[in-house]
Amino acid sequence: MQAQRFAIINGDDFGFSEGVNQAIIKAHKQGVLTSTSLMVSADAAKEAVTLASAHPNLAVGLHLVLVCGKSVLPPEQIPHLVDKEGNFSNSPLNAGLRYQFVRETRQELRQEIRAQLEKYRSTGLPLSHVDGHLHLHVHPVVLRILVDLAPEFDIKVIRLPSEELGMTLRVNRSHLLTKLVWSAVFGRLRRYGEKLLESQGISFTQRVYGLLQTGGITEEYLLGLIPRIQANLVEIYSHPAMPAAGFANANGELGTDEAELAALLSDRVREALLNNGFEITNHHFLSQRK
Repeated sequence: MQAQRFAIINGDDFGFSEGVNQAIIKAHKQGVLTSTSLMVSADAAKEAVTLASAHPNLAVGLHLVLVCGKSVLPPEQIPHLVDKEGNFSNSPLNAGLRYQFVRETRQELRQEIRAQLEKYRSTGLPLSHVDGHLHLHVHPVVLRILVDLAPEFDIKVIRLPSEELGMTLRVNRSHLLTKLVWSAVFGRLRRYGEKLLESQGISFTQRVYGLLQTGGITEEYLLGLIPRIQANLVEIYSHPAMPAAGFANANGELGTDEAELAALLSDRVREALLNNGFEITNHHFLSQRK
């Protein structure tokens, strides 16, 4: 008997802006999107919560922000993490090195991560999963804090990026050097994360697709990727946004965010998932099957 196959289609950065919010809801109502990740400190987070509450079949998780964004706590409480306006570093590399090697950041990270989880809990939305902006949540220091807080905040699923480099390159070879570096770095982080999460009974999907093709999860890419997937429980994530007025470039092409929205609305993408045996689902629905 053929194994059951499940695909979770996630939209990141929920709450970032009105355009992102509207795109995620449109992709959920009209397309294949089943799940999203909320930035609780972002400008349009309040609107995102209202929209999510009106769409109970949309699973929502926490998109932990520790880089390229604002903190929940005031800057005077976490001076080693943010500037005087409460902004994290815009460099994932610099942020990651500070979190690893500057001792003063450890307790402040725990305080800020707890504050983001508490702010999410205050929305009243069930917590589907936890992931992170630019994947800073898989930094060993951050991931250990999340695991420590998991029982208190009922964290059942954490995203661990994992995709096959060779398969990705057969579909699209652009930005080759970046893909090689990211595959090596996040491959090591995945192996560390698997051991840690398994030891604590926290779930993660077999494969997560999106990292190596960031900004390019187009219809064409998904139609090339989906038939090649071998795993039976996967997440595909992207960053859809609604097109602004005059969004097309001089060649009449979509911007990257709009192209990712178009992919999520594509009947061909839905058919590819179904024809390859995938049930389109989310972590909430999967937990109900257990």
